[in-house]
Amino acid sequence: MILSLPKLLRTAAWLALIIAFPGAAVQGTENISPLGRAPDWPALERFQGTMTQSEFTSALQNVYCTRGVGEVIQVEENLARFLIDREEQKWFTLRFAPDEKSRKRVGRRWKRAAYLPRARKGRELAGLKIALDPGHIGGKWAQMEERWFQVGDSKPIQEGDLTLRVAKLIAPKLRKLGASVSLVRPKTAPVTKKRPADLTETAKEILLRAGVAQPREDFAGPADPEKEQSIRWQDELLFYRNSEIRERARIVNTETKPDVVLCLHFNAESWEDPRNPTLVDRNHLHLLINGSYLPAELEFDDVRFEMLQRLLSRTHEEEFPLAEKAALALARRTQLPPYEYTTENVAKMGSTGYVFARNLIATRLYRCPVIYFEPYVMNSDEVFWRVQEGDYEGIRSVNGIDRPSIFREYADGVVEGLVDYYREAR
Repeated sequence: MILSLPKLLRTAAWLALIIAFPGAAVQGTENISPLGRAPDWPALERFQGTMTQSEFTSALQNVYCTRGVGEVIQVEENLARFLIDREEQKWFTLRFAPDEKSRKRVGRRWKRAAYLPRARKGRELAGLKIALDPGHIGGKWAQMEERWFQVGDSKPIQEGDLTLRVAKLIAPKLRKLGASVSLVRPKTAPVTKKRPADLTETAKEILLRAGVAQPREDFAGPADPEKEQSIRWQDELLFYRNSEIRERARIVNTETKPDVVLCLHFNAESWEDPRNPTLVDRNHLHLLINGSYLPAELEFDDVRFEMLQRLLSRTHEEEFPLAEKAALALARRTQLPPYEYTTENVAKMGSTGYVFARNLIATRLYRCPVIYFEPYVMNSDEVFWRVQEGDYEGIRSVNGIDRPSIFREYADGVVEGLVDYYREAR
């Protein structure tokens, strides 16, 4: 059994480690997050005069920096300043548009729904480029990425395999509705060419900066309480959580260039006893858009720059209403209640109760609207038996209840949400 922690807790542990030592992958005087790239601050020049002060402040306070910005962003009446270099006190200056009538139009690679021509029924997605990003890797990598578990002699559940199956059900439905569709990960294999061994030196540097001068080479399984202090855990994490997603971002941003990315995931809850797993009775749904950056995250130059790119591109203006429609459609299909976060790294958005803003590497790096789906608790009793049943047409009795295939239910909910949004918005 490898599913030792829910995603939320594992991500929080990783975040706590990297923000404990600003400059994990420092080059020169720049303060860059692990495997991050130095910001191209002059690229923000194209946003001069494209946003009013009130628009910028509203997006900053209500979506992206709901818990403050620290000292790295200064907002004045006619301009905003973004910290470039703390030591030399260099700042980028963004001038606001005096009013909405005088603001310049932002050039984007992706198409806003409001600018698309109306489409006939059954072709609501005509003219759209959609990328499906099946979460995680699956296959032989599932145990390494801690998205694998098995109860007794049952078929192992591997999230990367499940999300790919859902993506392959969604793709033809979207194409039938007129969209051009690509899969960011088309099989149960990594997209990145790097492997953990290629990232060992970075892992050692991370541990050294975290105060672990003589780290262990290995760890004793997922239940090892000190696994985060081992080189193997760190270089594997850099491989599947960081390098893999950065390569997916490169594909999205430079090759497929979609109008929207749909990140497909399943959720999980922690086991009471990881060594003796017992299925839980909790099952829920939520969707994520990019936002709710913590002040400590904004200390990284690349993270701050990437956040500002999204804000100034007005990506949130498309993401949020699309996520609301998608959440409602998926909730109708699944009949799942909304998930309730108990941590401070998210902000609830809107009135449905299903949509949250959160800073994830995928939602931050993809340069277009990104909707991050998190339905179903894989290790819940209900979902476990539905996954064991596999994919099928029609209705079957699963554990005594008549159910459609969980994969088709997921796919249909996603597609219905997109149709609902674009039918009204374009």
